[in-house]
Amino acid sequence: MVKMEEIKQLPLEELKVRLRDAEEELANLRFQLATHQLDNPLKVRHQHRDVARLKTVIREYELGIRKGTKAEG
Repeated sequence: MVKMEEIKQLPLEELKVRLRDAEEELANLRFQLATHQLDNPLKVRHQHRDVARLKTVIREYELGIRKGTKAEG
């Protein structure tokens, strides 16, 4: 589980990399849950929240709320 203080200190490009990794991990956890191979189903909830935290901070960069380089798109 990633702490918000840690996320806030990361640059935008690192946030995007971590978001991609977190989304892949969430997909893997959901697959394991569906095939009854997941030991702790709460991992899905924690991973989902990590994805949401990362998306929130990335959106703050896009809106100019957070300092740094804005996302291009």
